[in-house]
Amino acid sequence: MPKLSSLVRDPVRWGAIVLGVLILGGIWIAVSQVPASATTSGAIPSPREGFAAPDFTLDTLDGQSITLSDLRGKAVVVNLWAAWCPPCRAEMPALQAAYEMDRDRGLEILAVDMTYQDREQDVLRFVQEFGLTFTVALDRDGTVARQYLLRALPSTFFVGPDGVIRKVVIGGPMSEATIRSTVREMLEEIP
Repeated sequence: MPKLSSLVRDPVRWGAIVLGVLILGGIWIAVSQVPASATTSGAIPSPREGFAAPDFTLDTLDGQSITLSDLRGKAVVVNLWAAWCPPCRAEMPALQAAYEMDRDRGLEILAVDMTYQDREQDVLRFVQEFGLTFTVALDRDGTVARQYLLRALPSTFFVGPDGVIRKVVIGGPMSEATIRSTVREMLEEIP
């Protein structure tokens, strides 16, 4: 122990040891660092609040095509769903009611059917059954499901007029109150 106490009392030696440990620590951090490209390719790990919504272009049920970024300036609800999904069925009337109430104020609902897991005739029947009047887009190859890291159906992304995600709801069904309160906040951002 006398050797250790004399080492600590000698400021030159102690400073050299501390400096050496800091240098070795810095080298270790630099060598063992995992580059972002090895984990998330430098991108955010999933679409989330406060980040730009991933852009996409899809065919719509009526034979047109739609691009999310073309809806900038509006409050957009991107709802990922499937005709066979019971919670999706349960929340569609609430989405339709919100759309009818606020479409004239700048609300767009983009219902993206997971058509790669669904049949288009089932989607058409679903839209007719619920009397949906908002845009229904078809994710035929799962591109949007992969972009949005789909984990559960339904999954809903509330996108503000600037293209930034305001709220994410994974699973459902969402209540009409949740939809309307979030939509109202986004509509207040529209000039």
